[in-house]
Amino acid sequence: MRRYRLLAMAALAAISLGAAPARQGSARVLLLRATGALTPAMAEYLERGLATAEREGVEAVILQLDTPGGSIGLMNRMVQAIRTSRTPVIVYVAPRGAIAGSAGTVISLAGHVLAMAPETAIGAASPVGPQGEDLGETLQAKEQEILKATVRGLVGGRGADAVALAESTIDAARAVSSEEALHAGLIDVIADDVGALLSAVDGLPVELQDGSRRLHTRGAQVEELSPSFVEQLLGALTNPNIVFLLMALGVQAILIELSSPGGWVAGFVGVTALALGAYGLGILPVNWFGLIFLGTSMVLFVLDIKAPTHGALTAAGLASFIVGALVLFNSPGTPSFQRVSVPLVVGVAVVMAAAFLAVITFVLRAQRLPVGVGSEAFVGRVGEVRTVLDPVGQVQVGGELWSAELEEGEEAVPVGSRVVVRRVDGLRLRVTRWQRPAG
Repeated sequence: MRRYRLLAMAALAAISLGAAPARQGSARVLLLRATGALTPAMAEYLERGLATAEREGVEAVILQLDTPGGSIGLMNRMVQAIRTSRTPVIVYVAPRGAIAGSAGTVISLAGHVLAMAPETAIGAASPVGPQGEDLGETLQAKEQEILKATVRGLVGGRGADAVALAESTIDAARAVSSEEALHAGLIDVIADDVGALLSAVDGLPVELQDGSRRLHTRGAQVEELSPSFVEQLLGALTNPNIVFLLMALGVQAILIELSSPGGWVAGFVGVTALALGAYGLGILPVNWFGLIFLGTSMVLFVLDIKAPTHGALTAAGLASFIVGALVLFNSPGTPSFQRVSVPLVVGVAVVMAAAFLAVITFVLRAQRLPVGVGSEAFVGRVGEVRTVLDPVGQVQVGGELWSAELEEGEEAVPVGSRVVVRRVDGLRLRVTRWQRPAG
């Protein structure tokens, strides 16, 4: 009996030992990827990911970050989402060559665990204005003190060196490599990839709102949460190149609708494009003075159609359009990652100018053509006599049968002969005998 009891205990011990790695290996981790400048869509993506993680009970969330920064408002929103999360958030600055710059530095420090890939950088978190310009001395001091207080609260438990480094990223816009950040204790680990990261942070303690816990991430199953269609669309609408194309397309479509009213496709496309472009303009750091030049260019294009000047106004409109786009998006102080491509601006301007020149060409040709509608369209046309003109009869002109009368002094014209329309009196044509041209 005792022997059977010992065998049963041994079997239970073996089962429990075998079950421990199985439980560890069955853990799930949710991976989010945030790349590019901070946008409202990125903040919504993070909030949706954290809500999904809490609902599905995953072990941790990995926020793979590569950003040059963004507005302080969006930064605060994302920091609050991370710090109030019931699921541990591992911020991972990756892949190689990635940065957590400016506002991205504070977001990284908000993570319950902070990791970086080799050859990455973090820092340069000095505050700037909404247009990328330097702040005034008083406002600069206020913003810096607020940010420094924020990072002290986030990295206070990492030691004095980490706090000093975090503050220097704000005071002196200092940036450091992953190795320098690890040496100062600002980050927890350096990992080549997500798999190495999960192994490196396994067993690390984290502090959440509802208490402390340890991570069990070794061998965890990684599930990536992709941005939704709406999040991708809103993210694309903060790309200055796309916003510029939408504004150019919208203006072009509206001008087409105004020049030939009665349809709805061009007007609908124009309004939609302008509305989407306006969303991006409301988020991007733009100089609204550029809109004056863009509006002037549109006026010049239209004037060249109404009062053709052989392309002179179109050339002026082309120059105004290029200047306006560059002033709108590429003013001094605007971060390089939020500027529009100069070749794109020039290319779009040339295409628009070519389109307006084509319209002008058609207008000039139309002015040189004889009138094609109304009674005046028959003057000078040649017709064939269907009943004898003596002096009244019928002639066929342009596939239609008309009542005709000979001009005074003309002799009768037999059937089958040709006549020329000289004028139109109401519904009757005044005609003369057609003479074959000499030679």
